[in-house]
Amino acid sequence: MANIFLASDHHFSHEKLVTEFKRPDGSPLRSFANATEMNEYIIERHNSVVRPQDKTYFLGDVVFHNKYLHIVGRLNGEKVLIKGNHDELKPEQYLGYFKDIRAYHQFKGILMAHIPVHPESLGRWGFQVHGHLHYKKVLDNHGKEDKRYYNVSMECLNDYTPVSLEQIKAERGIS
Repeated sequence: MANIFLASDHHFSHEKLVTEFKRPDGSPLRSFANATEMNEYIIERHNSVVRPQDKTYFLGDVVFHNKYLHIVGRLNGEKVLIKGNHDELKPEQYLGYFKDIRAYHQFKGILMAHIPVHPESLGRWGFQVHGHLHYKKVLDNHGKEDKRYYNVSMECLNDYTPVSLEQIKAERGIS
């Protein structure tokens, strides 16, 4: 049986992500020597869990420039792109690597989109898987993590490894 995986904000070949972008404490956003090392590590982690028959939803910001889009072809599984704010290539360019391209996807009461929706809009689904925030989480009115959201940005995943939909549902008690 095929599994469903999710991940976001790969930013393949984005050199500044490893050389310039920092967390609030001054540590690097991603601790790699360069973008090539980051690319190879993310590919290895992806292929360690995603089999050819599995499906992965990429929740945006895969790559900035079409000359790096071929990297996606090295990733196992059927791929669906949920477009992010940096996914600005023409649809036909993505369709060489993704089975489908969408703005968002609904799956049994779960909304999948790149950017988290406002909490007042979430009631229709009850739960959202998103990216965009990198290491940050959506907070509730008390400053605690809002458990109705699940961030699958690379920085929030376990060692840059895509997370299965079943694992997300189990962690959040969704049936």
